[in-house]
Amino acid sequence: MAKWTAADIPAQSGRTVVVTGANSGVGLATAEALAAAGARVILACRNIDKGKAAAATMADTVEVRALDLASLASVREFAESIDEPIDVLVNNAGVMAVPHRRTAEGFEMQIGTNHFGHFALTGLLLDRVRSRVVTVSSSFHWFGRVNLDDLNWEHRRYRRWAAYEQSKLANLLFAYELARRLESAGSPVRSYAVHPGYVSTNLMSHTETLMDTVMGLGNRLIAQSPALGALPTLYAATTDLPNGSFAGPGGMMWGYPKMTRSSPASYDREKAAALWSLSEKLTDVTFSC
Repeated sequence: MAKWTAADIPAQSGRTVVVTGANSGVGLATAEALAAAGARVILACRNIDKGKAAAATMADTVEVRALDLASLASVREFAESIDEPIDVLVNNAGVMAVPHRRTAEGFEMQIGTNHFGHFALTGLLLDRVRSRVVTVSSSFHWFGRVNLDDLNWEHRRYRRWAAYEQSKLANLLFAYELARRLESAGSPVRSYAVHPGYVSTNLMSHTETLMDTVMGLGNRLIAQSPALGALPTLYAATTDLPNGSFAGPGGMMWGYPKMTRSSPASYDREKAAALWSLSEKLTDVTFSC
């Protein structure tokens, strides 16, 4: 079977794509490839200056808009700024293994940014999405456990990696539940999930521990480039796949994209439905499907 690469992206002229966290890493590589294929790309970035610097290297069909996923007010403001149809929403931005911090609403930072922020963004934009939603998870979801009684680590000793793993499993539970709800509603919009594998990005440099040095070394020695790490996202964003598909590298952490399977826990429909209901309550965002 031939390897799927960015050269296989079909022409994207006339399509609009929103990519969160598009000023660096996998998000930047995703935006670059889609813009090169002719798409109008909206870089949704917390840091506008970095976003503008990234946009300056791309086609003139790219624009930058402010989005801080750790603030639901910012999410709502961004969603209100989008008054045109969107073909693809790429939920890419995230934080990884950060110290115990909280979002503007008091959510634990990783579940708040990685899950609640994207959940709210998707719900607020869904009536403008025409083709698909692509949510970026991580292979770390295999170790994740979603604790519905304490998503925000208010009653447990905070463990940064467990919090990250929980948020990445939540991404998948959300993506698959969204696919089921869209299909049930008769919507043509599809929901996909992806994981990029082991990629050299600055995502791994904010633990504020010795792990920053260790992972930095791994980035230099064994990680794949952001351009390769973006391929599963690009594959899901531009290829016709069955609704609810999961794409990742051909190998466990490296390689060219293919459809694959996520952990058994990610297909727990009861847990997904309960997480959905709790997320609607906590974000005050109700979906149209």
